[in-house]
Amino acid sequence: MKRYNVIDLFCGCGGFSKGFQQAGFDIRFGIDMWKDAIVTYKHNFPSAVVLNEDIINISGDDILNKTGMKKDEVDVIIGGPPCQGFSVSGKRMIDDERNKLYKSFVGLVSELKPKVFVMENVPGLVRLFKGQVAEQVIEDFTSVGYKVKMKILSADNYGVPQQRKRVFFIGLNENVFGDKVDYEYPAPFMGTGTDTPAWTCKDAIGDLDFVPEDRSLGEKIPYEIEPQCQYQRDMRKDSEYVLNHSITIHKEKTREIIALVPDGGNYKDLPEELQNTRKVHIAWTRMDSQKPCFTIDTGHNHHFHYKENRVPTVRESARIQSFPDNFEFIGIKTSQLKQVGNAVPPLLAEAVAKSVISVLDEVK
Repeated sequence: MKRYNVIDLFCGCGGFSKGFQQAGFDIRFGIDMWKDAIVTYKHNFPSAVVLNEDIINISGDDILNKTGMKKDEVDVIIGGPPCQGFSVSGKRMIDDERNKLYKSFVGLVSELKPKVFVMENVPGLVRLFKGQVAEQVIEDFTSVGYKVKMKILSADNYGVPQQRKRVFFIGLNENVFGDKVDYEYPAPFMGTGTDTPAWTCKDAIGDLDFVPEDRSLGEKIPYEIEPQCQYQRDMRKDSEYVLNHSITIHKEKTREIIALVPDGGNYKDLPEELQNTRKVHIAWTRMDSQKPCFTIDTGHNHHFHYKENRVPTVRESARIQSFPDNFEFIGIKTSQLKQVGNAVPPLLAEAVAKSVISVLDEVK
């Protein structure tokens, strides 16, 4: 089987890259401005060229020179550029100063001409300004030679124990594929619309309940509970220890309040005098052990374990995001939680990656 090359722009800690690697791609290059995430990325993708740099300072030739790749070896460019400069004034989005990062992504795709690009973003982008922003994204990539499709995918449909939606813009290079090959998004195989139930919170982290309070963040902890389902077996593959599994010690009053919230409950389950102790509607929300998790956040301490009276550990959050246990996060706990929460779930990325392989194989 031919192995294809990937360049990851806005790579973060590497969720998008991990999924493509699991599908069989070679990760050749990653770039991000966030130093903490880049340290984690380098640790987990040691063979890739990795830059802690602003993408606007990098050209396509820079990437080719640093990786030793030829232009025709750039098979896929992936990434999730922030798109902040939305306007309904008729001004093209790509010309907005606040969209220089998005503009750089389009520019590097135009310059390197990969066979395929995959751009992911928040699903709200599709509805923004009655769809004008999504139309603009499609127009910008079409103008540089790509046949573009767009679709919102839900992670729980693709083996991730989490209800997390992302929009994926996928473009095929018209000079490579012409009109003969069309891209098809991966079909859902779990959860709503299928015959197979989605993985639940308990499926995701039920074998990690053993951690004592005195474990430090950098410790390698032996597994103490046998895997209880295929998801846990998959996550533990090639891993001898649990990493990044240090619990947060809450104040006694906080733990008392958490204890009042049942499995799958929220602030509405608290006595009335406690319901407004935190001024956000997601506060005091407990995971539901029998359902996929709500979207993992970046560590705001509002979401709690379905059974324990604490927030999830970094490893538990990573499991819910579908990072395998041998993927190690580097940095202080708040940074690690943010890295996990900002990532593309690897199993969702893997499903997309496999569908991209299907079209690449048409022209190999």
